[in-house]
Amino acid sequence: MMKNLIPFILAACGCLSLPVAAQVRTLEKAVFPESDTSKIYTVAGYRHGVSFFPKVRNRHVEYEATGELRFDRYHSAEVIYTWMKRFAEAYPDLVDLYETARSYEGRPILQMTLTNRRTGAPTLKPAAFFEGNRHSGEVTSAESVLWLMNYLLTNYGRDDDVTRALDRNAIYLRPINNPDGHNLYIHTAQMNRSTVRPYDQDGDGLLDEDSPADIDGDGNIVRMRYKDAEGDYVIDPRDASGRIMKFVGAGKGDYRVVAEGLDRDGDGRIGEDGIGGLDLHRNYPENWRPMTEATGRGWTQGGAGEFPLSEAETRSVVAFLLDNPNIYVVNSMDTRVPMHLRPPSTSKSEDRMYPEDLTWYRYFDRLGQSFTGYERAGDVYFDYSSGAGMPLFGHGPDFGYFYYGAIWYGDELWDNARPKEDLNGDGEKDELDQLIWDERENGGEGFIAWRECDHPTLGRVETGGWDPKFFSQNAPSRHLEPWIRNEALFNLAMVLHLPALEWGGYDVRRTRSYGKDSTDYRVSITYRNTGRLPTALRQADLVKIVKPDRFDIEFTAAAAESTADVQARFRVLDNTLSQPRRPRNLAAPSTPSNRYFGEAGYAGGESDNTLTFRLRVYGAGKLGLKATLTTTRAGALDEREIAVQ
Repeated sequence: MMKNLIPFILAACGCLSLPVAAQVRTLEKAVFPESDTSKIYTVAGYRHGVSFFPKVRNRHVEYEATGELRFDRYHSAEVIYTWMKRFAEAYPDLVDLYETARSYEGRPILQMTLTNRRTGAPTLKPAAFFEGNRHSGEVTSAESVLWLMNYLLTNYGRDDDVTRALDRNAIYLRPINNPDGHNLYIHTAQMNRSTVRPYDQDGDGLLDEDSPADIDGDGNIVRMRYKDAEGDYVIDPRDASGRIMKFVGAGKGDYRVVAEGLDRDGDGRIGEDGIGGLDLHRNYPENWRPMTEATGRGWTQGGAGEFPLSEAETRSVVAFLLDNPNIYVVNSMDTRVPMHLRPPSTSKSEDRMYPEDLTWYRYFDRLGQSFTGYERAGDVYFDYSSGAGMPLFGHGPDFGYFYYGAIWYGDELWDNARPKEDLNGDGEKDELDQLIWDERENGGEGFIAWRECDHPTLGRVETGGWDPKFFSQNAPSRHLEPWIRNEALFNLAMVLHLPALEWGGYDVRRTRSYGKDSTDYRVSITYRNTGRLPTALRQADLVKIVKPDRFDIEFTAAAAESTADVQARFRVLDNTLSQPRRPRNLAAPSTPSNRYFGEAGYAGGESDNTLTFRLRVYGAGKLGLKATLTTTRAGALDEREIAVQ
């Protein structure tokens, strides 16, 4: 019903002539098969429900799971979920697989917890969270999470680093946070930035009515070029093959170059209101800004959504993280700069970050580059914009540090095959060098040759250009694995930097005796953080996402041989916590008690820490202690018993 009404609605508004509408409908019926229209919920005639027509099969994608997991092709969500289920069955002591949310279109968002449960529950361990495919078309990131999943499980017990990571830590893996967009990208010719929720991108009051279209039916939506007296492109005279177009300015060329598609709403533009338009990476609560505001003079953010966390996909990430504050490092990956990308998103690093936290971030910048070889690493606001200082609002990295107090990266994978050198010796690094790289390293498959076809309104056109999915936005499948492997190994390296606590020595000495009435003791208990990171960043303490490390000590008194019953009371007189560069006094209880609770601050990385206190025991008996240490992000040290002889 809606499919047939749309052209007439447009015509009634004076937006579209009936002959053009008829031609568009004729083409759509030829290209997009008829289907159940009862589930249509957008105004684009061929999009409906949780499916999309027509489906295509891209040679870079594996659509059915085989018996071997290889990374020389991309994987559909069905294949990725199949492997997650296989891993859960094959490694029951290491894997917990569960649905964490449902997407906008009702698809399951699956997540996996990896840890050796025999060494403790995941919530008792320092943890990491790695996420892919927040943006629909940035499917390289999903493959990196899947690669890490496979690497950890198949190397547990064989690789010391992997074994230590899963014994000591919990690793939460969500390869596809946006299954609707992933499905759209992998199964159709369409592309999409983020969520598929219908959105009016061109401001004409209609939703998704002018998405690009596969005019020539080859399963790709590329570029169209056609002759026009007012054109702004010419064929680059340096390219003898006639493939590369050069922009020369309005009216100075003989071609127009546009997206492959139709002008369905008659506004003179092609493909300007595609599927969706909201951006899950502008939907976080920290520094969120609306898409429009009343004064017309304030900051706004395209794609931000109706309100912070309006989208189920983003909301599920934030809810999970807040429910699991033991998570310390995060990488929510995208494509295609490439770059190790981190906070802040609205200011320079030095302006808002604690110096000690920034030192850690810059350390991880360099560590990441040692694995990936990326030329760029730094903050969103300044480094990502190459020094221009361009803010992004509602951005994940700002939420990750300022709100959640974590080491949070939003790394960008794949470099659009931009050459790192001048391959043809003309003094420039441009598309001509890109062609040479494609031919030398990629078998010439990155450029789809121009070919003629008939367009219902433009007449004879040519379609072609760079493969938008598996060259421009994601790596060609033959080049996929090095990119996802190197990023995954960086993520594992961050896990191996998490704090790790263990008990050290202890010392208990009698300092004074008052006969049978009471005895004073001096007690020292040492614990170590053998991990590189402190038990919390300073920002995490500021925003109270973590609690200070906490001692819980229970005092006991065993009966002497000549005493049948011991009635002992205990009082901590004073105490000192000695940490590197941070000695501090803790509050001592003013009344006798058999328990002592004390906040111990935050242990630095690779540090020895000693809690020393004076204790008065009232009554006879032998002193005994039971000590535990709990932290938010560094796990806990189990009860340790100390008996005084």
